[in-house]
Amino acid sequence: MIGFLTDVLADLRAPVEHDPAADGPLDVILSYPGFHAIVAHRIIHRLYGMGVPLLPRFLSSLVRSATGIEIHPAARIGKGLFIDHGMGVVIGETVEIGNGVTLYQGVTLGGTSLGHGKRHPTVGNGVVVGANASVLGAITVGEGAHVGAGSVVVRDVAPYTTVVGIPARVVNEGAKTVALPSTTLVEMPDPTGAIIQQLAERVELLENKLAELGAPTQPVRPPAINSAIFDDVSPSI
Repeated sequence: MIGFLTDVLADLRAPVEHDPAADGPLDVILSYPGFHAIVAHRIIHRLYGMGVPLLPRFLSSLVRSATGIEIHPAARIGKGLFIDHGMGVVIGETVEIGNGVTLYQGVTLGGTSLGHGKRHPTVGNGVVVGANASVLGAITVGEGAHVGAGSVVVRDVAPYTTVVGIPARVVNEGAKTVALPSTTLVEMPDPTGAIIQQLAERVELLENKLAELGAPTQPVRPPAINSAIFDDVSPSI
């Protein structure tokens, strides 16, 4: 019982300390569906561990209907999990979550296999997973790592690493990030944009070389479409 209360108090402190919109502990208790879902899961998880049949799954489905957050009764969750907003969050059966983790709305910690055994992610302490990101498979997201919003992570993420994109690519490796509460603009590198920029610079370099050799560098334009071929085509609607 003491361990349960300790976990719940840590879950309560997490939004109070990290969410500027939280108006104290009572506000979190009354109006934060993420907190409601976590507390309910801690009770349901204990029932599941005791071998109670059917009831844990039924209760988790009720919690999903009430909060929009789906957590399998078997998922192992550490202290101080903060689910911000929470709608659409899915946490699979064999997920393991460390302490002080933050999940934003629409996050999926899902599996890629239909087999039994470990098939969902392990998320280390202090990890932040952005809105609508998907972390899939029996992979490990290391301590302090950040997953950018909308990213799809299918490979291990090293500790204190930031990954973004589909599939997720490393944009900041091995450096601890420091939260700046006064900062309103988040600088998130675009790895795809950087690659395109490198290709554009490479093409420009090659065109300059061709120009020096006297070769034409104008792009080849596609042939013009003869609109007359569409004259006999009548609209279908």
